[in-house]
Amino acid sequence: MIQLLFMVVLTEMALVLILLFNTPIRELLMIGLDLMKRGKGPIVANTVAATILIVFIATMNSVRDIQKRTAETGVINPTDEVLMANLLLESSLMGFALFLALVTNRLHSHLEVICNTGKKAATEKDDGDHEAEKKQKEQKKQGSSKIG
Repeated sequence: MIQLLFMVVLTEMALVLILLFNTPIRELLMIGLDLMKRGKGPIVANTVAATILIVFIATMNSVRDIQKRTAETGVINPTDEVLMANLLLESSLMGFALFLALVTNRLHSHLEVICNTGKKAATEKDDGDHEAEKKQKEQKKQGSSKIG
């Protein structure tokens, strides 16, 4: 389970890094994330996140039980020490995975807004340029008709 969680965390960190820098890969990733947010994608993502959260809570509960047992006896058992280290590693990796999923989601949303705003501004600028050219042509026509 720990190897799987390490792979998930490293993959999510790579996704965040790709989203942070303007590269051609980011455009492909944005398209992929847009497609994942359609259809049944959000339901699946929320189900997986809820499952990870429940396992995270159960793991933290096990850690609390081991700490309670250690407090009662006053001496930590070597087996409990190994179990607790393993559980803490798993729970921290699950927490990092959930956090990075949240960061990826928010970063994608913000980049989507920024891209849409930039496209909208470029479209308005192009429309304004076309209107300015039309006015200049009309002024030239009016100027040449006054002369001739």
